[in-house]
Amino acid sequence: MMSLVDFENRQFYLGIQGYYDEIADTPVCEKGVHTRELPTQCLEIAEDPRELFTKLDQWGYDSIVIPHGNSWGMNTPASTTFDKQLNSEQHDADRQILFEIYSGHGNAEEYRKWRASVKGGDGGLFCPQPSDDYLPCCHRAGEIIRERCEQAGEGAAVCQSREFEARQNFVDAGNSGHATVPGQQVVDWLNCGTCPDCFNEPMDHRPAATAQYALAITGFEEGGKSLNFRFGFIGASDNHRGQSGTGYKEVKRKFMTETFGPTSASAIGNLIRERQDPLPYSEPLSADGVSLMNARNMERQNSFWLTGGLVATHSSGRDRVSIWNGLKRKEVYATSGDRILLWFDMINGEQRVPMGSEVSSAINPSFKVSAVGAFKQKPGCPQHAIDGLGAQRVQSLCGGECYNPGNERYRLDRIEIVRIRSQLTADEDVGELIEDPWRSFSCDGDPSGCSVEFSDDEFTGTGREAIYYARAIQETTAMINADNVRCEYDENGLCIKVEPCYGDYRTDSDDDCLAPEQQRAWSSPIFVTPQE
Repeated sequence: MMSLVDFENRQFYLGIQGYYDEIADTPVCEKGVHTRELPTQCLEIAEDPRELFTKLDQWGYDSIVIPHGNSWGMNTPASTTFDKQLNSEQHDADRQILFEIYSGHGNAEEYRKWRASVKGGDGGLFCPQPSDDYLPCCHRAGEIIRERCEQAGEGAAVCQSREFEARQNFVDAGNSGHATVPGQQVVDWLNCGTCPDCFNEPMDHRPAATAQYALAITGFEEGGKSLNFRFGFIGASDNHRGQSGTGYKEVKRKFMTETFGPTSASAIGNLIRERQDPLPYSEPLSADGVSLMNARNMERQNSFWLTGGLVATHSSGRDRVSIWNGLKRKEVYATSGDRILLWFDMINGEQRVPMGSEVSSAINPSFKVSAVGAFKQKPGCPQHAIDGLGAQRVQSLCGGECYNPGNERYRLDRIEIVRIRSQLTADEDVGELIEDPWRSFSCDGDPSGCSVEFSDDEFTGTGREAIYYARAIQETTAMINADNVRCEYDENGLCIKVEPCYGDYRTDSDDDCLAPEQQRAWSSPIFVTPQE
């Protein structure tokens, strides 16, 4: 049906539908059979990380397992935490060495103490109260229903009861909570579920699935054994369209991101959106009554799609083996799309220990960070790309907007250092262990780059491990969907109205929904333990 609504992109939708049809017609592989002995015509599935690791062992090839889309709430349940995987059964420290910190889905770096739902004493989930910096969407669901109830002329007691019921219905519906509010529209939700002080967070950000949370927690096991994640950081486009590195230019929103939707207000377009009447009460979710497209709030997600990030590796060459070895060493870093250059080393005299390293130290560690801003882009494509591929192929691959650097670089604004202490006991508050930023250094605007050195004079006195990583932050430029739902705030700082960036006809396809932000690069951490 989408191929008829968005006819210009019909081949894209037909291709996806054909893929789904092929999967639906393919039986799931029998469990317990060695992966090399499975028939070719079955769908191989791993239900948890341990099963995946087992299958990779059976294949026998060198491999890296990279958690991705981690804090993206459209797919990640509100109660998800990395704790569930940090045990000997579900974590493979040799394979699971990298973490996707930024992608077209958003930034999975930053931890916050708030949650979208909270576990009660009976083990069930309930809706938490809002805080100064966070409005849970379950709470907003209650507000929407209460407002409708009052407008319908119902009494205060009835409306209060419906408000509480709406909150719980939302929580019980998991990632489809929006579907419990009949006739809901994107504008109804205001800025619920967002992290206003985060950089380009995903829709419905899940703090306990972030990089910072993962680095801070410790898995405590019987016999006094403890486990920690030792992730390096990468970025990715992660756009499911086979377009790699789409963050080099903030242009062509509907081409460079996963934004999609009907191009006109036709009857068939409205049918796909499954509009209901805005009833003054919530309805428990019936999975049978919700289509796959509407089970997740794809309409709202269009305000959060980004052009995506990049992974960079320090390697001895550009061949496949050299790049792979750089990834294995975790001598890698992520960017938010721009090709920023970044080095982060622990230094001891003439010795240099690069990002991604794990070291022991009997003295306070010293570090050096160097970074250079990305080249500013020229419009269009370089002639050699057109000559090599042809104008039609260039248009198909990148919409006529290639990576096309000029000679001038963006200036760096500052370099920030994040310090994290991993838990020593299970009851340590993770939020108290993450110092973001721990140090911040202003850059002088030199286009040739920025370099800083610093030491941690507190390290030897703590007797515990410290984890450090660097962020190199560029001057402000425009980024697609950097302001996601585009709030209008009142004098008290509350969001009272939004202007979503729709994927359909309600936002002009030429409107890139640009907003000012600061592109950045994240180094892989350096892990420093006290030397005994």
